[in-house]
Amino acid sequence: MAAEITQALVNEHRLILRMVALLERNARRTAAGMYDGWQFYLDGVDFIRNYADRFHHAKEEDVLFAALFENGMPREHSPVAAMLLEHDQGRQYVGAMETAAKEATAGNGGGAELVAGNALAYAELLRAHIAKEDGILYPLAERLIPARLKSEITAGYAAAEAGKPAGFAARYEALVTKYEREVEGIWIPNDSAAPSLKMPMTP
Repeated sequence: MAAEITQALVNEHRLILRMVALLERNARRTAAGMYDGWQFYLDGVDFIRNYADRFHHAKEEDVLFAALFENGMPREHSPVAAMLLEHDQGRQYVGAMETAAKEATAGNGGGAELVAGNALAYAELLRAHIAKEDGILYPLAERLIPARLKSEITAGYAAAEAGKPAGFAARYEALVTKYEREVEGIWIPNDSAAPSLKMPMTP
């Protein structure tokens, strides 16, 4: 089945996953004591909050998920309910990463470990989250939402984009590209070599 109302969201996931890859690579380097680019993490927070959350997640929550609820999806114990919980969990990791990055910038001890731990936890969450949306929830939405309502959903996406300044998406793609260029040619440990950083989100 052709993706009529979810392809734009899938396309946005591609840019989000590029930032996720950057977070993974740089957080592993931070954990190994090889990277202290705290501004990268603060820029990552800006990207996540504005592009991934207020731009992309707003379309999902206010438009697509709302349409699924209106067309029979339960508000509790459903795929959408699980996705909303993960959105909130991601926001907690991002808030903790921001706090820790500011602490590290100020030279306070322990910040680096918390920056890396929360960045990796967020990245792990988002990779699995996006896989579930692209592979399960979005195809389900294409089947459940009647064709007569799909134009309203795409209009809702357009309305959300209209509230953003000119060049909004291009600005964040340029930010991701900038940091991708910085890490070109840098060897990054694989998962088995990377330190384990499962930890609380806040000090």
